[in-house]
Amino acid sequence: MHNTLSQKPVSTVFFNSLLFAPPFLFLIARGGTGLFSLVYLLVAVASWRAVRTVATPHIREVAPLLLAFAFPLLLALGYYVFDPEVRLRDLERPVRSLAAAAALLVVLVWRPSRRFLWWGLIAGAVAGAVFISYQRWVLGMDRPGGLINAITFGDISLCMGLMCLAASRDFHGRAVLWPVLGALAGLIGSVATGTRGGWVAAILAVLLLLRYGNVLGGRYRKGAALLVPVLLAMSFLVPQTGARERAMQGVADVEQYFAGGNTFTNMGVRLELWHTATELISEHPWLGRSVAAVDRAKQAMVARGEAPPYVLEFDHFHNDALHATVFGGVVGLLAWAGTLLLPFLFFRRQLHRGRAQRRDVTAPALAGMLLVVCYFGFGLTEVIFWTIHSSVFYALMLFMLAGLCLTAPRQSVTG
Repeated sequence: MHNTLSQKPVSTVFFNSLLFAPPFLFLIARGGTGLFSLVYLLVAVASWRAVRTVATPHIREVAPLLLAFAFPLLLALGYYVFDPEVRLRDLERPVRSLAAAAALLVVLVWRPSRRFLWWGLIAGAVAGAVFISYQRWVLGMDRPGGLINAITFGDISLCMGLMCLAASRDFHGRAVLWPVLGALAGLIGSVATGTRGGWVAAILAVLLLLRYGNVLGGRYRKGAALLVPVLLAMSFLVPQTGARERAMQGVADVEQYFAGGNTFTNMGVRLELWHTATELISEHPWLGRSVAAVDRAKQAMVARGEAPPYVLEFDHFHNDALHATVFGGVVGLLAWAGTLLLPFLFFRRQLHRGRAQRRDVTAPALAGMLLVVCYFGFGLTEVIFWTIHSSVFYALMLFMLAGLCLTAPRQSVTG
């Protein structure tokens, strides 16, 4: 290939920085991830001839990934054309998510070193943990959220920490302590925000690591994977974290809700929103309704006494699957599921094929699977795809990792 990074030192720095910067900036800067996704797009357009040549052999492999993000965009365009109440801004999230596919193309052509993505995750998790810990234990904020919000910050911090565990496969000897530090920082960042939804994702990630832990290799890396359940358990024993208090409060909220008591609690609100969502879905199960139509339907339910007035204060339903079905019906649910299932199957296939073909694909493939599993877990108690910030992070990380899988080098006989 005529445009290799080794021939252009300046290009090496630039393209390696495109891997490093998004995860490093996500938790500590506004707009950093979005800015670099735009840079990826501009670079892909500027080098379109090389992109077309290099990407063509991989079209069949990446087609499911492109479909996973193209279908939600086509669906959103259909709603925009045929429903006058659908807003133009409703297209921004699916447009920007699909545009993140430019990262895959750029990685395929310019082949930056994936170590810079790992260092970006480590540095980003550590910087985020320092930032959020300062807000929590120095400024005394009860639910700090950095520059975004507590739930999103805690979820993504945990996700970055877990991906650091996958990255440990590319570190050897004592150097493995760096991704372990990133994993620890990610867990600390999540605990400091006080979010509980991430615990579900952490459990799913541990199950995944137990299933594929053998690919990590080395007792230190396998031991590092045990950090997740151990540190989560320890957070319950340390009063300053507030984890045990919030867990017990969640249990009390649920008991109070089903006993007919006050429902305006953290868990009570979620349960009421889920109930409201199921009622709305039963009325329009196939294609869903626009934002304005859903608002009118909620107001009607409140007027009839079928839902408490506070449901009108929330723009989403604290569950990705329910939220997607309310606004998109069964078709919308399939679109949401595709953004998770198709990428997961892609990374799983890359992991198995890579091992069979002796390609060094373990770290990016496992990191991609953890990314998907985390977002699925987060979406059980939150609409993690609600903000463009977290949606673009998911898409950009996913396509960068996919590109690194496809450009993974051959392993040595001793590798």
